[in-house]
Amino acid sequence: MLDLTRFDLRLSAQRRTVLGAMAALPLLSWPLRDARAQFRVEVSGVGLTQFPFSAVSFRGNDGAGQDIAAIVRADLERSGQFRFVPPVTGGLDETSRPELAPWRDKGADSLLTGSVMRLADGRFDVRFRLWDVVRGQDLGGLSYPVSVQELRLAAHRVADHVYEKITGEKGVFSTRIAYVTKAGPRYTLWVADADGENARAALTSPEPIISPSWAPNGSQLAYVSFEARKPVIYAHDVASGKRRLLANFKGSNSAPAWSPDGRQLVATLSLSGNAQVYAMDVNGGQPRRLTQTASIDTEPVFSADGKSIYFVSDRGGSPQIYRMGAQGGNAERVSFVGNYNISPALSSDGRWLAFISRVNGAFRLHVMELASGTVTALTDSAADESPSFAPNSRMIIYATRDKGQEALMTTSVDGRIKTRLAGSQGDIREPEWGPFLR
Repeated sequence: MLDLTRFDLRLSAQRRTVLGAMAALPLLSWPLRDARAQFRVEVSGVGLTQFPFSAVSFRGNDGAGQDIAAIVRADLERSGQFRFVPPVTGGLDETSRPELAPWRDKGADSLLTGSVMRLADGRFDVRFRLWDVVRGQDLGGLSYPVSVQELRLAAHRVADHVYEKITGEKGVFSTRIAYVTKAGPRYTLWVADADGENARAALTSPEPIISPSWAPNGSQLAYVSFEARKPVIYAHDVASGKRRLLANFKGSNSAPAWSPDGRQLVATLSLSGNAQVYAMDVNGGQPRRLTQTASIDTEPVFSADGKSIYFVSDRGGSPQIYRMGAQGGNAERVSFVGNYNISPALSSDGRWLAFISRVNGAFRLHVMELASGTVTALTDSAADESPSFAPNSRMIIYATRDKGQEALMTTSVDGRIKTRLAGSQGDIREPEWGPFLR
């Protein structure tokens, strides 16, 4: 998040204003709890290639309370790379050897079958098998014994398996996202499945919560809270709800980001009087200053290999994105298209830099191919913010204002496929896509 004292972020001024006169109320924190589904999904756009697939209802699905095949279908369609073909009538499961000619006639290239069975210990066994319809080959299957609470996760894992088998790349459907909502005077930090379902509150507060950042192992979130009447950085254990203070130094403590190995954080601190980039050991100790300017240096993020740090600085007269070594030192300017570029996000494959650029007064999501420097505008909206890459580098989640409503969106890196995850209440901001499950 950019420092508001110097940079006028018109796109979200109403969301990012700190209510200094708000009455002091106790902060509430607890382990994640279930909440109603926060989102609806709307997919638009057509990719260059879409794989036609079909899936039949899993045998025994009625007793599970979750439609496994429907969840898998929604995941795959949301990626933009799959097109659903209505199934042929007739019951099938993972033990069946289907006659594939009718499926070929309907235009399906692959077929998913499976079952859900209640086990003696109360868990469910989710089994599936994938078929190559064109070649007539059994592509294998797996079994996931899970609790009733993990049925959606099992479905996402099935979708990941199908995605990887067909595309050769890892799927991200079983990963999680974090985001912040504001409803009245209350701010809530949420953790949800990558499809926006199964949202659970991690933290609620009467003071702003900003800049959530996932630890590389997915077990913790760093974030900034204003409960001390100034920005302070905490680390929050997602499973237990326990948290610990990471940075409460003199002045402002903001914009935390983890190193790829999880051993340190970079953040924006104003120990010297103005905002500068510092590195800190996650287990404590004194911060180490990485930038040495009279300008504002903020929003630091590590490259995927941990060798570089990208950040925003107004040292050239307007906010631009710069890159320096992980130990600090001389920085080189990276962004040259436009005179206002903020919120850098790096893809895990090291290929892409996503950022927000102001274009004729509108704040729009852009992506840069780092090797060539080629910049592409991914949206034509006016209030984009906070981009974050999926861990397979194929999609970006970001906050925006769509059709008069606050919304989270995902887009493919080429901008062809967009998915809207629209909240049911309150405004939504600060999305962060979590890592692969370990």
